[in-house]
Amino acid sequence: MCNPNDLYYFLLFQRTPTVVPANPFNPRDDAEVLRKAMKGFGTDEKAIINVLARRTNAQRLQIAVEFKTMYGKDLIKDLKNELSGNFENLIVAMMTPLPEYYAKELHDAMSGIGTDEDVLIELLCTMSNQEIRTIRQAYEAMYHRPLESDLKGDTAGTFKRLMVSLCNACRDESMAVNQEAAKKDAQSLLRAGELKLGTDESTFNMILCQRNYAQLQLIFQEYQRLTGHDIEEAIKNEFSGDCEEGFLAVIRSIKNQPLFFARRLHKSMKGMGTNDQQLVRIVVTRCEVDMVQIKQEYQAKYGESLAEAIKSDCSGDYKKCLLALIGESY
Repeated sequence: MCNPNDLYYFLLFQRTPTVVPANPFNPRDDAEVLRKAMKGFGTDEKAIINVLARRTNAQRLQIAVEFKTMYGKDLIKDLKNELSGNFENLIVAMMTPLPEYYAKELHDAMSGIGTDEDVLIELLCTMSNQEIRTIRQAYEAMYHRPLESDLKGDTAGTFKRLMVSLCNACRDESMAVNQEAAKKDAQSLLRAGELKLGTDESTFNMILCQRNYAQLQLIFQEYQRLTGHDIEEAIKNEFSGDCEEGFLAVIRSIKNQPLFFARRLHKSMKGMGTNDQQLVRIVVTRCEVDMVQIKQEYQAKYGESLAEAIKSDCSGDYKKCLLALIGESY
């Protein structure tokens, strides 16, 4: 995956992880602790959390290699045999190489009857070119089909075009900005939407999928200046359904990615029941990127901490492991 500390991202968002590489790190020692935690009668879940929630994904994979070398056993299989429910799902997600994990989430979203467009939106609307290319490679290696083919087969209309454009991973990722070009693009968006009978979806697709993040920030500012309202309002008026959600995700991710994920976390836990798959996916994938900022945005928007929300919505070792990953005591 791309380095989240690349200058391109650093200049746009401050990013502080809650899970950082353990130092010192001895994968053999960790493998021994895990073996002991699973050997004999009962399982020491606390020991498993203390090791795995305090190691990065890359370090966990090293531990798995050492475990197999030392004991001739597959660490993930052993963990699955010892654990159950949401805690098992969380640990397995933590032990999966990130590109493979993302590829599986996308595949699951498109398998069977119906499509979980929410997953497609969350992943493809927020990733860099390099991340998408890496996931495309993993997807094809795992399922022997191009990701783009499955996206085309499972989506339709303007939403399909948005997904295919993002999957193409050809966004300008320079930091170059041009005020005059931003004014022209803002005017183009206005003419394609609010000033037109009907909507020219292709103009929205082209600008939102091609321009670099810094330039899009300028375009959004120019749109506000021209119309007196936020571009999000225009999207809500001009589009509906998955298409609306997709374009809004692109815009919100560009404006403030930690807030985008804070909203997703809140959505996963509010109301009846919990969307555990979404909760696990966001915590596991963002804890090494920008979870500190996500927690700050969550507190500011919802008036309670992310830790409080997890404590009231989750239980047992599942809750403890989630809290450890977001850098909170349990």
